Amino acid sequence: MRNKGLTNKNGLVQQLGLFTTITIVVGAMIGSGIFKKPAIMASQLGSPELLLLIWVVAGIITLFGALTNTEIAGMISETGGQYVYFEKMYGEFTAFLYGWAMLAVVQTGSIASITYIFAEYTQYFFPLPHLSEELEKSFILFIPFIGEVTPLANLGVKSLTILVVIFLTTVNYLGVKFGGGLTAFFTIMKVMAILFLVIFGFASGRGSFENFRADLTFQSSNVSMFFGIIMAFSGAFWAYDGWNNITYISGEVKNPRRNIPMGLFFGTLIVIIVYLLINLVYLYILPIDEMVNSKLVASDAAAKFLGVYGGGFIAAAVMISTFGTSNGTIMVSARVYYAMSKNKVFFDLYGKTHPKFHTPANSLVFQAVWTSLLVLSGTFDTLTDMLIFVSWIFYGLGAFGVFVLRKKMPEHPRPYKVFAYPFVPVIFVLFSIFFVVFTLYSDVINFTNNNFAPGEPRIIKSLFGLLLVLLGVPFYIYFKYKNKKL
Repeated sequence: MRNKGLTNKNGLVQQLGLFTTITIVVGAMIGSGIFKKPAIMASQLGSPELLLLIWVVAGIITLFGALTNTEIAGMISETGGQYVYFEKMYGEFTAFLYGWAMLAVVQTGSIASITYIFAEYTQYFFPLPHLSEELEKSFILFIPFIGEVTPLANLGVKSLTILVVIFLTTVNYLGVKFGGGLTAFFTIMKVMAILFLVIFGFASGRGSFENFRADLTFQSSNVSMFFGIIMAFSGAFWAYDGWNNITYISGEVKNPRRNIPMGLFFGTLIVIIVYLLINLVYLYILPIDEMVNSKLVASDAAAKFLGVYGGGFIAAAVMISTFGTSNGTIMVSARVYYAMSKNKVFFDLYGKTHPKFHTPANSLVFQAVWTSLLVLSGTFDTLTDMLIFVSWIFYGLGAFGVFVLRKKMPEHPRPYKVFAYPFVPVIFVLFSIFFVVFTLYSDVINFTNNNFAPGEPRIIKSLFGLLLVLLGVPFYIYFKYKNKKL
């Protein structure tokens, strides 16, 4: 099939318009978090008002990040996105560490955890096999100063997760237009399913507005309110994560200086509204005491007003949502390692495009292999908390980069300048520092006090993420030595 659109100097084709750009932003954000995290956050906060406030504040902070990022995205429109931005802001080493973090933790961890929820929700329709508890505990890896990794736990869900990752990697191997079209289709489907849940949830009259004021009647954990808020923010930020994914494929978007900033702004705004609406309907249908004990909160809410078939409908909608988000994340993420290879700081093999499909095929395959290993490494919450911690280190650095580029490249054309400069980027940077520091602190305290849910691996998630990032330093030294020799 012949690709239509301009082919850029790297052999990638510019064929994604504004509508597809917005759907990629929305599709990357609305994945598994909104269907999984509200119940966990409710147990951490114990208050419906506080739960809604966290979602609103996290959304505003995310929007500040997107607004800040749009200035840089408007200036620089190369495939590789944030990786290219970091190189221009801070130089090669920081850019490499960012790219390595995306490979080792953030993007591959996102693919793993999003697809994990797809596999988990299939159990609404049929059970997936489990090993016995003895067998699951027979093979546990211990990492010094970090904690335990349990590869055999929940093996049925993990096996299906890996199979879906392989399938979607194959889809994106065959072409960006096919992958982008699939993302747009699933994004529309998931937003329609959420709106269905919201409209019929409130119209059913099966809930109560009293639920918005009724606090948790029992202590669900021994976590203090302060640490509970930090952990709840981590959950909300996971649901909002992915807003900057579109920048990774800037080189394959038509008119990127216009479409990338507009896609970021409107996509983020749509998601904030959708998340607030769905949390309102969760609380209207389910008192917070019930929400805390719900493993599949969206399906449990729908089952309350539509019966067992409603629960099945929402379970199917969640599967559609996570399937589409995983597809979009797989599509954009491989472009980072592709850009690193083009920059001679990663293996040459991953900088080659497929001669027929014009996709970074080798990067896609490599990404699938590492993602599969991460799937085996831990649970959904381990993966998401780990990657959110690492993500926000680089989100803060990226936002600070606006100030760096205004000094380094003052005359460079800026089709969009960040709103309310310098206040919006300053607020975002300060919040990033606060969030990263207190996440690390709370992780260490929880590990010291052995504050883990039943079946949850005893691991300091943030340190595990940092370890994976720092493993990239020897590789950077190797590539620098190799380039110097050449």
